[in-house]
Amino acid sequence: MPVARTSLLIGGMTLLLSAQTAQHMAYPPAPRTNQVDDYHGVKVADPYRSLENADAASTVKWVDRENALTFSWLAKIPGREKIRTQLTSLWNYEKFTKLFKAGGHYFYFHNSGLQNQPVLYVTESLNGHPREFIDPNTYRKDGTVALTRQNVSWNGKLMAYAVAQAGTDWNEWHVRDIETGKDLPDVVSWSKDGTAAWAPDDHGFYYTRFPEPPPDKVLTAIALNEKIYFHKLGDPQKADKLLYERPDHPDWTYAPQVMEGGKVMIIWIESSVPGVDLLAWVDLAKSDPTNSSSPVKDLVTKAEHSYYPIEIADSLLYLRTNDGAPRGRVIGMDLRQPDRSHWKQIVPEREETLEDAVMAGGRLVLSYMKDAHSTARLVTFDGKPVAEIAMPGLGTAEWSPARLRDEEMFYRFAGYTIPPGYYRLDLRTGKTNLVRQGKVNFDAAAYETKQIFYKSKDGTRIPMFISSKKGLKLDGSNPTILYGYGGFDIAETPNFQPYIAEWMQMGGIWAVATLRGGSEYGEAWHQAGMRGKKQNVFDDFIAAAEALIAEKYTSTPKLAIYGASNGGLLVGAVLNQRPDLFGAAMPSVGVMDMLRFNKFGFGAQWTGEYGTPENPEDFKILRAYSPLHNIRKTQYPPVLITTADHDDRVMPGHSLKYAATLQQAQEGSAPILIRIETRAGHGAGKPTSKQIGEWTDRFAFLESALKMNFKAL
Repeated sequence: MPVARTSLLIGGMTLLLSAQTAQHMAYPPAPRTNQVDDYHGVKVADPYRSLENADAASTVKWVDRENALTFSWLAKIPGREKIRTQLTSLWNYEKFTKLFKAGGHYFYFHNSGLQNQPVLYVTESLNGHPREFIDPNTYRKDGTVALTRQNVSWNGKLMAYAVAQAGTDWNEWHVRDIETGKDLPDVVSWSKDGTAAWAPDDHGFYYTRFPEPPPDKVLTAIALNEKIYFHKLGDPQKADKLLYERPDHPDWTYAPQVMEGGKVMIIWIESSVPGVDLLAWVDLAKSDPTNSSSPVKDLVTKAEHSYYPIEIADSLLYLRTNDGAPRGRVIGMDLRQPDRSHWKQIVPEREETLEDAVMAGGRLVLSYMKDAHSTARLVTFDGKPVAEIAMPGLGTAEWSPARLRDEEMFYRFAGYTIPPGYYRLDLRTGKTNLVRQGKVNFDAAAYETKQIFYKSKDGTRIPMFISSKKGLKLDGSNPTILYGYGGFDIAETPNFQPYIAEWMQMGGIWAVATLRGGSEYGEAWHQAGMRGKKQNVFDDFIAAAEALIAEKYTSTPKLAIYGASNGGLLVGAVLNQRPDLFGAAMPSVGVMDMLRFNKFGFGAQWTGEYGTPENPEDFKILRAYSPLHNIRKTQYPPVLITTADHDDRVMPGHSLKYAATLQQAQEGSAPILIRIETRAGHGAGKPTSKQIGEWTDRFAFLESALKMNFKAL
């Protein structure tokens, strides 16, 4: 029979794809079209466009066949079940997360070990008898309903909480009576990864939401025109009153924060550029904003810097900002005189990067990053030093929220080889003590994390964390996973994960490169890896791989690269640029089509980070590295692509089109596989069972791809 052919323009060259290629695997033929788009006079084919429709019969059929191929291949890996057993054992430990105090109660999430979702508990004293408050595991047997956000009312009697189905970013808000544990009839929908803030008298709450999408566009609808509404308890959602919107900036998003015991609401306005935002406020003490024609007053009107609200003491709004301080400082803005000339510096910029700040008990807790790991200081409200807060090692501190009158705070601390624990900070003395920690079936003392520094292509000094068993031999034979992200002003700092512990137990190295594009060294570090400078991120990652090989930690046949979301884009891009450098690649939920990313979900909010294909100059940059559009006929190493059918942040079509194209371009014998999870999303709230299954398959894939002798490990 005749061979089907089409021409696809990729990276400025025409690639002839054939349905019959010299491959060792018979890949399911993907549904094709003759779609060709015109970008500023450049014709670009998109033959797998129909795969963007996840619910189309042709897509469902192809996904089923691809999953069948992948799982049949993985089933033949001899160590797969042993990996699953060990991962399950490591995951089966008592976990405490999100310990916080609010309204006179202590709340914390607890997972007994292998529960799909953590359970929220409440107690009246830190060491008191807890009672179960919300158990999301009761919503569905498969554990695919997650509790995503919580906010306790000012009088401590009610909690607004949000749940999400199947990993989606869409949240549904409910209200529960803390004393009785029963829900009020209130239900608020169409909040997408949104927030809620209680009104002063607890008669309702402010929340963010997007327009309701058509039923067939819930997964792919572009997230534009977010608004702030007020929901009065007892009313149906259709009666909720609009408080704030900016139709002139449909890509802006909002976070309302009620402060100072409910007297003031600050509206944090996020622009489409990460790390650049604006501020507005509402005086709740003087008027009911839902009955006022223009209750919202601007505070910061130019999108040039970051201004993150910390808290209000009297009329002074404390802000964490990079305005005049690329590594961050704390300033005070008097709401009675908010113009810039009256701003007051509270804590000046330091050499370390200011990551977080929390206020309570007459103190400011300042969390810093020093070479991408946590340090912390305690100062007074006017910035005078009180104490340095001791950290348990090379890791990451995550601070819980607090209220102004609290005399204690809590933080979670963990590292790659340090199991997580929750610590209590006494704000009067600056002393800390461990209050919650699960016992992990992992001999942490046998492993270590060290930090090295290497030079990127342009000479920039880049840090990298390397975690492994102690006494590692540097002979180039160690199976290694190199992880990276590099974008959106997000820091990659040490954290404990059962799968990292399992990889090290398997004899592997877990390496994390601290790439430009993140926040580890302030805003200049972020800007050096965004928009037209995105290639710096890829160069940093390639240089990390070369450094690991040069120092004989590993070698190309033993080196796998992994990244998720923006990190999936990273893996796809460097795989195209240096397919010879890696022994395997695992891009997960990646942004692979840089010419259409802005047309779905939150993609419109990413144009500040990436640029937009609608702009001719941005288009040239995006096309030059877009993972989908730079695939070429060559010998690629083994690749395992992972995505999920309900990912509405990075729609699965990115990975589906990428997999179909890469399979057709592969000239070598290495497998190009895709694993599509069902009833799952971008990653948040994924059930324990699905996490174990996914990492079992990743490590089984690497057992084969990196030719690991699993029985000997």
